[in-house]
Amino acid sequence: MLDRDIAAFYGVETKRLNEKVKRNARRFPNDFMFQLTEQEWSLISSQFVMTSRMKRPKKSLPYAFTELGALMLSSVLRSPVADETSIKITRAFVAMRQMLTFSTLPEKVVTLAQELYKLKEEVNEILADQNDINESTRAQLDAISTALAELQASRSQDATLKNRRPIGFIQPKEDEE
Repeated sequence: MLDRDIAAFYGVETKRLNEKVKRNARRFPNDFMFQLTEQEWSLISSQFVMTSRMKRPKKSLPYAFTELGALMLSSVLRSPVADETSIKITRAFVAMRQMLTFSTLPEKVVTLAQELYKLKEEVNEILADQNDINESTRAQLDAISTALAELQASRSQDATLKNRRPIGFIQPKEDEE
């Protein structure tokens, strides 16, 4: 959040807020606040309908506060308004974090849907391969069954042939005894 926005929340002038921050500089490391560059400020101010460039001296670039810096300001600006404001700011930052977290959710859903589609395709391929194996196995089992039936039929024919009298000069063994 920019210094002017936080100053408005706390009900103080931006100049006074920046003075308090400069007096307590050791409480505001780089991960709590930083000063915008000229390029960053021109980019941000171009997005405002009406910029407050007139109120801010041209040499002075605004400070940006992180969630931690905004909370630290409540200890620097000790007042009931500061306490209430720090609670509101905390809630605002939490809402922003949740919004950013959930903004990536649709991308995750799309990714999961794509992975699910790929898994379904793989399962369908495996099932098709399994059906092919089952059909070929069934055909092989049918061939084995047919071969066994033919073998059994030929054996029964062999048994009837053994009971027949041999043709030719061979005498049956029954006559010899």
